[in-house]
Amino acid sequence: MKKSLLTYSFILLGLLGFAQTSETKTEDNLTYEGNEYHLMESYSNAEKKYREALSRSPKNTIAQHNLGNTLFEEAYYGEAFNAYKSATTTAQSKAEKHSALHNMGNVFMNKKEYAKAVETYKEALRNNPNDDQTRYNYAVAKSLLEQEKKDQNNDKDKDKDQDKKDQDQKDKDEQNNKDNKKGDDKKEEPKDEGEDEKDQDKNGNEQDDKKNESDKKQNPKEEQDSKGQPTKLSPQQIQNLLKAMNNEEKKVQDKVNAKKAKPVKPKSKKDW
Repeated sequence: MKKSLLTYSFILLGLLGFAQTSETKTEDNLTYEGNEYHLMESYSNAEKKYREALSRSPKNTIAQHNLGNTLFEEAYYGEAFNAYKSATTTAQSKAEKHSALHNMGNVFMNKKEYAKAVETYKEALRNNPNDDQTRYNYAVAKSLLEQEKKDQNNDKDKDKDQDKKDQDQKDKDEQNNKDNKKGDDKKEEPKDEGEDEKDQDKNGNEQDDKKNESDKKQNPKEEQDSKGQPTKLSPQQIQNLLKAMNNEEKKVQDKVNAKKAKPVKPKSKKDW
């Protein structure tokens, strides 16, 4: 199929039955020589001859068309297209214009620009509706264009599916992050240094209170003393207290008795 699309580019031969001048004969000879080189696949020499012919007559449709064919074979598709396009502007008949348009469509097909190929083949058919090869190429280009659009739509659908999957995964990740954050909030937050010291003091005071409470339970007597309540003396303590009181009383009695027993010293007389 591809071969039939690309090999339809043909060489236009010189026209017969027109007046010739010496200059026209030279152009025809150069174009003819270019055609011979082209048939021998000596494309560089063919290109040279066609360009010489065009330098003498820029509107030489045959030289322009066949130069396009040569450039096409050399894979210079951009230059070949320009040569064909020039041929369409200088064409003297619908047949010449049809041929140039057909080959322009082949360039677009080679570049896989199917939409442009369809339009170009369609224009070629307007100049020659009965050409089977152009109709065939037009049908192939149209089919490839439809397949291309279908593939593009499939790619878009795949992209949409992938975007949806990516969005779903993103939403899932965000939900997981929220759940993890809620779990972290429930955990005890670390306290600062001041709060730690307060907690230590509080714990220390509670421990002291508990210890004092325990001591009070173990020593109820001391608890009563601390509150100023009377305590019960032991027999030994009572005996020592009485003994101390007797000693003090004896000391006082001894002092009184000593004072009573002391003699009174008489007063001395005064000398007159």
